[in-house]
Amino acid sequence: MLKSEEVLQILSEVCRVPEAELRPEARLIQDLDLDSVLTLELLMTLEEKLGTDVPEVEAAKLVTVGDVLEFVRRQAGTGD
Repeated sequence: MLKSEEVLQILSEVCRVPEAELRPEARLIQDLDLDSVLTLELLMTLEEKLGTDVPEVEAAKLVTVGDVLEFVRRQAGTGD
C-alpha cells in the first residue's frame, strides 16, 4: 500500500518538481508541465507500486495532485 508521502515522492520525481511545491490543487498538465510521456511514466510507476492497472477511465480523471492522492487512497481501500 502506498502512503501519501510515497505518492508525492513519485510525483516529485516524475514531474521534476520539489515535493514542497506539490499542492493538492496543482494541475498535472497546466501547473506541473506533465506531458504525454511523463503522464505515461507516472501511470506506469503507479501501476507498478500499486500492483494493479490504472484503467483509462480513471487515468483521465487524474487532473490534479489531489486526484492522484485520492485515486491511490481508493485503490488501497483506506482513508490514509
